[in-house]
Amino acid sequence: MYSTIQFVHSIWAYLVLAILVITTINSLAKFFGKKEYGAKDMRLALFTLITMHLQLLIGLVLFFVSPNGLNAITSNGMGGLSSTARRLAVEHPTLMIIAVVLVTIGYSKHKKQRLSTPKFKKLAIFYTLALIAVLAMIPWNQWF
Repeated sequence: MYSTIQFVHSIWAYLVLAILVITTINSLAKFFGKKEYGAKDMRLALFTLITMHLQLLIGLVLFFVSPNGLNAITSNGMGGLSSTARRLAVEHPTLMIIAVVLVTIGYSKHKKQRLSTPKFKKLAIFYTLALIAVLAMIPWNQWF
């Protein structure tokens, strides 16, 4: 079960990263270009929100079944974790949850705006911060 969930979590991460990059670039470009907000932009932001939340759910399941997650913390204690184990068991989940919260806040705040420029501004700010958090915590050595 663990290897299947880890595989799904890893594969889905490529989609999450791609759609988050696309949405962030789209929001930044349209904010600075003073473009009008359209249905495509709404769908893109919503798809990003959905993929991030699905990745969070998969990641939470993985945290509880993985030997690198809760099992590592309970068997070694927080002080007994190596830097690699701490990164996988504590830092990665925490910062990824923060990234999902940032996307959720950005999506929620952008819906309340009536004009295009403030909509893109909210998306650009929160999605860029989420992208930075995701890029900082991806275990790159396991991806390639």
